[in-house]
Amino acid sequence: MTANLSLNILLVEDDRAIAKVIQMELEHQGHQVKIALDGREGLKLALEGEWSVILLDIMLPLLNGYEVCKQVRGQKDTPILLLTAKDEIQDKVFGLDLGADDYLTKPFAMEELMARIRAVLRRRTTPQLNQRHRLRFRKLELDLDAHIAYFSETEFHLTKKEFELLAFFMEHPNHVLSREQILENVWGYDYYGDTNVVDVYLRFLRTKLDEQFQVHYLHTVRGVGYALRSED
Repeated sequence: MTANLSLNILLVEDDRAIAKVIQMELEHQGHQVKIALDGREGLKLALEGEWSVILLDIMLPLLNGYEVCKQVRGQKDTPILLLTAKDEIQDKVFGLDLGADDYLTKPFAMEELMARIRAVLRRRTTPQLNQRHRLRFRKLELDLDAHIAYFSETEFHLTKKEFELLAFFMEHPNHVLSREQILENVWGYDYYGDTNVVDVYLRFLRTKLDEQFQVHYLHTVRGVGYALRSED
């Protein structure tokens, strides 16, 4: 996102004072901002309009941000950045699994908000996984077009972020990947969230892959990072 690119931004925030401050700052930088003060209005505007990005508070009257995110993602691919006062990692993971592109914990500086928006838009315009269609590692296979994971031709469910994380491991089999490398490539260069989100998602993957299929593919290399490699 370049400095002279004007964005059309939907801000769904029930605190009028906070909403006005964000609107003024963004409009000062040349962007167009529409405010919705509750979840129902936000959902209506999100589905009816064409937005560069949606800034979505979680704690909203009438319809919470999680439900708004879920319904928007079911119909549109507009980038969504969650704004949350909740600092619990599970709350943030829940929002990401519903389809949000990123989250930002209140209070935040406008510089950080703009950095997150730039990162989200940059990731959306960067070709992902080089259009290789399928990735394979031993009995594991990812169909990149259909977004489906298989183990020995048995399909198993992964969330969007779990799929992206496993794909990154499968692009670098037998390589030890640091937490920083994973954050940069799966969550984005400008990711400012909790670094232990990687550990949380590794636990999710191990439950769905290693434990479910009785294998040991995802390894921890203490003090270095993680690796996808065979049990041998």
